[in-house]
Amino acid sequence: MSDEGALLRPEGALDFGTVGAVLAKSSGFADPPELPQHLVADLSAVTGVDSSAVALLIEWRRIAHEHGRTLEFANVPPNLMALARLYGVAEMIQPSPAAA
Repeated sequence: MSDEGALLRPEGALDFGTVGAVLAKSSGFADPPELPQHLVADLSAVTGVDSSAVALLIEWRRIAHEHGRTLEFANVPPNLMALARLYGVAEMIQPSPAAA
């Protein structure tokens, strides 16, 4: 994880039943001008995922990019990475060391 620490730290399940509320609650995360250019989403407290979690992470990355910031995902659960690989978006969730 980066020196800035976690800006986003969702807890519990990220699935079709919860992801809408998580997105609504976090939608302005990249707005404050005092934030560093590099932001971190720590997923260590995520207990379960489905395909909507992949969509949420991609949306968070889009929001960060829209505000001129980068977003790193830390402690990505293996099942979430497996879904990202299945959908062909693993590089958007966890860039390879060569790309970082």
